[in-house]
Amino acid sequence: MPVLTFVIVLLVVLVILWQINSYVPAQRSIKYIIIAIVAVVLIIWLLYVFGIFDS
Repeated sequence: MPVLTFVIVLLVVLVILWQINSYVPAQRSIKYIIIAIVAVVLIIWLLYVFGIFDS
């Protein structure tokens, strides 16, 4: 995977999380759950990208 694609995906995920935290009216606990889910998915994706977690 090219480095540029990797950086773009990370930036898009961070911007989406920022938008959720800033503009979605929800309880703080729900926002933390969303952030945790996105973080877990992002970590799993990174493990696949770097070949640590191959199927």
